[in-house]
Amino acid sequence: MTQPTASPTLDTLFKRNLARQPDALALVDPPNKQRITGQPPKRLTFVQADRMISSLAAHFIESGLPSNSVIAVQLPNTIEFALTVLAAFRAGLVVAVLPLLWRQSELTMALNRTAARAIVTSGKVDGVIYSDIAMNAAAEAFSIRHVCGFGGDLPEGMASLDNAIFRESPTTRAVIQDGRKAALISFDVTSDGFRPVPRAHLGLIAGGLAMSLESDVPQAATILSAFSPMSFAGLASSLAIWLLSGGTLVLHHPFDDEVLEQQINEQACDTLIAPAQLALRLDELDLGARMPSLRNVIGLWRTPEQVGSSACWAAQQATLTDVYLFGEAGLFGARRIAEDGSPALIKPGPHGAPRDLPGSSIAGEILLTPRGTLGLRGPMVPVAAYAPPPPPSDSLIASPPRDYVDTDYAARLDRVTGAVNITAPPSGVMAVGGYRFLAQDLQEWARRLGQGALLTALPDRLSGHRLAGRALDNARARDALTELGLNPLMVEAFRDRSNAA
Repeated sequence: MTQPTASPTLDTLFKRNLARQPDALALVDPPNKQRITGQPPKRLTFVQADRMISSLAAHFIESGLPSNSVIAVQLPNTIEFALTVLAAFRAGLVVAVLPLLWRQSELTMALNRTAARAIVTSGKVDGVIYSDIAMNAAAEAFSIRHVCGFGGDLPEGMASLDNAIFRESPTTRAVIQDGRKAALISFDVTSDGFRPVPRAHLGLIAGGLAMSLESDVPQAATILSAFSPMSFAGLASSLAIWLLSGGTLVLHHPFDDEVLEQQINEQACDTLIAPAQLALRLDELDLGARMPSLRNVIGLWRTPEQVGSSACWAAQQATLTDVYLFGEAGLFGARRIAEDGSPALIKPGPHGAPRDLPGSSIAGEILLTPRGTLGLRGPMVPVAAYAPPPPPSDSLIASPPRDYVDTDYAARLDRVTGAVNITAPPSGVMAVGGYRFLAQDLQEWARRLGQGALLTALPDRLSGHRLAGRALDNARARDALTELGLNPLMVEAFRDRSNAA
């Protein structure tokens, strides 16, 4: 039995939509899901999704997971991800999202750092056996007690959630629906190393509100999400925006251009959420003629320093909102309203949502730090997670508390316009395929590849950067990468790109 509260959770938002329109279409799987996970695609109404969420929540409770314990989730962008996250919230659990391209070593580190009690994964994703990766990581994490998976051919010892999702159970647990409670743990890589970043429900909802209000997503919208959900921005731009609009969430596992266009047209999607580079590429291919139902495009920039130099937006029937992502620290959005479709100017100080409406609610604040870097503060920004280390114990003067997060992105003010120009990403950190790595890790991988080998990150229009390599002995290079615990998808990517080189 839940108790009403003034501060909602994501489960509260879901139940509001359920009460208002139980038979409306809620979730739609990618049509190529059979290829991705080996399972047929599903379409669920709110009432059907509610039953499955309750069944999964009952399974987690009956498995002995106590309230407020951490459950790790590593799933593709399919219906199972949305159901699992909402079921965890209904059971009073905290979700830790694990990116699909992580190495087993990073997986193990995340499980140990968060003291996760359970992990949920998929049997296969794009041919990679993720169930084995999860089992191996769980064996090295002392806190893990339950390993669960979707799909067939699960290894011995892994509980099947395909069975649990259809099994109705009366098991429930009294959970106080308070938006101030912990909801999410995502993971960032900064120059200081690996960093877990916790957030409450209110932080997730604040991120979703900032994007949906700035881009003017309508109520009952049909939203296609083509952005990986394994981050704060991924959840805020998919689950939070969907639940705030009360419409339909159409999921796309990145990326297949033909399938993406098919989904948008068949479902008559009016809102697209995707990496900004993909959105701009669709614009070049005459988005208006090929996908006439689109009215709102939300482009997420993992490389915010590239927004200012990006191409102008040409589509007339759809507007583009640039969302600047700063790892897991926070985000802000700016809708392109100039006649030529150029990016909006970003000025320091508080910014509302929508940005150009006087008196709108404050979504956050942008500032320049004394170091010449960009700082963020606001309801979605987890200041405590990025707090600098305490001063030495022999220090006589305590450091003043910091109420903002330093993103480490170099920035300066334009003397003519007064706008903030983001000039460079954090030093010592490289974004590859949307995932952050320490530059020293890339150097270590290159060293292990052998004499004459090359491993580098090249600019890429979709992912910001991509991992490219060349080796005299490709078989030896792949073995070396595997020994380092590199995810099989990235090993295969190295093989393909080194051969192409």
